[in-house]
Amino acid sequence: MDMVPMTVEGFKKLEAELHRLKAEERPRIIQQIAEARAHGDLSENAEYHAAKEAQGLNEARVADLEDKLSRAEVIDVTKLSGDTVKFGATVSLEDDESGDKVAYKIVGENEANVKEGKISINSPIARALIGKSKGETCEVTTPRGARSYEILKVEFK
Repeated sequence: MDMVPMTVEGFKKLEAELHRLKAEERPRIIQQIAEARAHGDLSENAEYHAAKEAQGLNEARVADLEDKLSRAEVIDVTKLSGDTVKFGATVSLEDDESGDKVAYKIVGENEANVKEGKISINSPIARALIGKSKGETCEVTTPRGARSYEILKVEFK
């Protein structure tokens, strides 16, 4: 069973979603099924079939979240330090070609959101950055082609 690395924040988000699905969505869907059953013939009852499908999707998501949470390896980023890039690091980069500056926080797969500046530990950029230090450059193959970045800062916050 592979462990799933995630930050404390990511773990709490998954827990909150699981709680919402169990405490709010599950009872709401059960109510929808009961109302649809009251309409009579189930064979041609679209409301009933839609509610049953929603129930199946909800239960699948609950099972998925429970699995991820059971395999979670929670890493408290605030207790990490060092000069090299590793899980939980916030890395400031400069594109050698364009001069554009970006910052990415390396997080678990479930937490990744590029719009928030969070990239998965399994992403090509993160894999290229792991083990490098401030001042080093790294080559990354992206969908736009090969890019070269200089590491400006490595911090844990």
